[in-house]
Formats: sequence, C-alpha cells, structure tokens
Amino acid sequence: MKLNANYLNLKPSYLFSEIAHRLNAYCEAHPDNQLIRLGIGDVTLPLAPLVVEALREAASEQGKKESFHGYGPEQGYDFLRDAIRLYYEDRGVSLAMNEIFASDGAKSDTGNITDLFDKDNTILVPDPVYPVYVDTNLMDGRRVLYAAGTPENGFLPLPDENVTADIVYICSPNNPTGAVYTSEGLKAWVDYCVKHRSLLLFDAAYEAFVSDESLPRSIFEIEGARKCAIEFGSLSKTAGFTGTRCGYTIVPSELTFPVNGEEISVNSLWLRRQTTKFNGTSYIVQKGAAAAFSKEGMAECRKNIDYYRENANCIADTLKDHGIRFFGGINSPYIWFECPGGAESWEFFDIMLNRIEVVGTPGAGFGENGKNYFRLTSFNTHENTQEAMRRLAGLLSERS
Repeated sequence: MKLNANYLNLKPSYLFSEIAHRLNAYCEAHPDNQLIRLGIGDVTLPLAPLVVEALREAASEQGKKESFHGYGPEQGYDFLRDAIRLYYEDRGVSLAMNEIFASDGAKSDTGNITDLFDKDNTILVPDPVYPVYVDTNLMDGRRVLYAAGTPENGFLPLPDENVTADIVYICSPNNPTGAVYTSEGLKAWVDYCVKHRSLLLFDAAYEAFVSDESLPRSIFEIEGARKCAIEFGSLSKTAGFTGTRCGYTIVPSELTFPVNGEEISVNSLWLRRQTTKFNGTSYIVQKGAAAAFSKEGMAECRKNIDYYRENANCIADTLKDHGIRFFGGINSPYIWFECPGGAESWEFFDIMLNRIEVVGTPGAGFGENGKNYFRLTSFNTHENTQEAMRRLAGLLSERS
C-alpha cells in the first residue's frame, strides 16, 4: 500500500484551519474576551423567509408517503436547474438544462472537476488566490504556475503570451482581493484560452455582489467563452447557504478537447463523473435553492447583500480615513488592504488579535503576493463591524 505522496507537497494545514487553531489557543488563554471575527467569509444573517418556507414545505413532503423523495437525479432536479437557467436568462445568458449541474457547493466542484484532467496538465492561477485551486491540483501532482496580481494591475493579472498553461483559474469578484475583471479583461483570458486550446475555470461565487452594471458577472457574457470555459456558482454568499450547502456548475455542450484525435465532450465526462461519484444535493436543499433563485427570493436575498455592502463601506471608510490603500469592497464582500508600516500579514494578524481582538485573514495564506496584505470580510453584523472599525481606527492612529 502506498500513500499519495503529493499530499506531502502541501502546506502542513489549510489556511483557515491554521487561523482556527490560533483562535482556539487564544480563546483558551483569554476565555472572557470578546473577539470580533472578520476573517473567514461566513455569513451571519439568516436565510431569506421565502427560502425558509420552501425548506419547511420540502421537509414536510419528506414526511408523507405520497410526496417522499429518495435518490434524485445526480445533476439536480429540473425545478432547480430551470430556476438557475432563468436566473442567467435575466442577465442575457442562454443555457440549456443539460449544461447545468447542481451540487453541494462551488468549493466541492472546483476541486472535483480536477478528476477530468490528466495529471500532466499545467495549471495557471492568480497570486494571490483562493488556496483550494492550488491545493487540489497539488494533491494530484500537477505543475502550478502563477500570474502575478499586484497593486499595479489592480490584482487582476492578464495573459502573458510567453506563458503556456493548459488550465487557467479565474475568480471574479476575486477572493481574496475583491477585484473584478472588466469585460475586456475577461475577453483577453477567453481569447488566450481559445488560441491555446486551454480550459478556463471561472469561479463566480461572489457575482451577486457586483453592483456596477458595466462589469460582467458570468464568463458566458463574453464572446467565445462557451468554447473554452466552465463556470462555478454558489448560493453560499448569494443566499446565505454556507451552512445549507448548494452550488452549481455550468459546462457548455460545445466545450470539447481532443483525445486520440477525437473531440470529446467535457459535459458528457462531467455527467459521467457525477453519476458515478455523487448522489445529488438533498431534495430539501434544492427546494430552498429554487426559492432563492425566484424573483421574490432574489429580492429578499438582495436585502442581505445590501446589508453586507454597508459593512464593506464602513471598513472602506475607516481605511480611507487613515490613508491605507485597499482594494475590493465596492463590488465584493472582501476588503484587501496593505498592512500598515510594511508589516507582514501574519505579524499583523497577531497584532490585530492581541491588541484589539479583531480577527482577519493574513494575505500570505493566499500566495506570495499577499504577504504584506490583509483581508477583512463584511459578513458580520453592523454592530460588530462598527465596533471592530472603532478598534482598528485606534490601532492605526497609534501606528501612524
């Protein structure tokens, strides 16, 4: 028996597991202190009333013989897939039902999609980046290259024709920086992938936070994307499903790549993978998700999104007042800012924790280009966010 030695190439612990470990140690030593958590991107507001009602009705159905549901279709019930289709149609993107696959979350699918790829593929990810993209490919032993996100390019790197990659990951709005690609920026990546017969994996988990109507929310708003891209969506932040778990993946029917001289449908491979290794998202959750995608459900969800936007504005205003350069916030739930005085991000994490008892996320956990940056989320309450900013303002005044 042999272990997968590629796991030994990973860092000892996942970023957010390391944060949790440090917080547990701090709380054990200071049991009476009140931490304010603006680190992990977990929502705090309850599910929308229409979603809760749909969950209740579905749970009630499961208690009656005539309406009980057992195994469902692995790719999702038609009622949910059609709701997703209509959600995209409202934004001018046409999808076929068989191109939509419901799942238990975008994080799962961005990792599971790697099952379809040969281990010899070269991966290109932005730096800084959501660590799941990197770790899931390192687990399979793939080579990972990085496209540098820097203040100079707004943390939105563009293709370099001198770099050839087989699979490209893009997250927009970006996690952790909150930066959002323009249509021109995404068109550059689509053109690159079409030219090189590369695959573009587009994570749209935060698309609902984009308030600027000139900015794209789906890769399929870009001409040519159906020939090269797969999109991952999530209800975790859109509808507060972080604990309820539901997402979806869109695989266009015309997306093909050659195997032994024959063009093979990626859609058919993903369907084969899902029907073998996934038994579908629960019926109850899918009913709640379908309610969230209805026009009334989206209106209720947007109230929560607007609430979090107010928190993002509060954080941004504090940083502006103290001359701290930051990114994100306007079209994203994340604020990405420079650590004061050139501090490294884990050092600043400890300062925030021990001095003002506010928890954020060190940028170093997202890549080399994040080592002097820090991420705060807008997913706490107004009261906690305002108190955290009062504390941060005091700290920044001391260090200026």
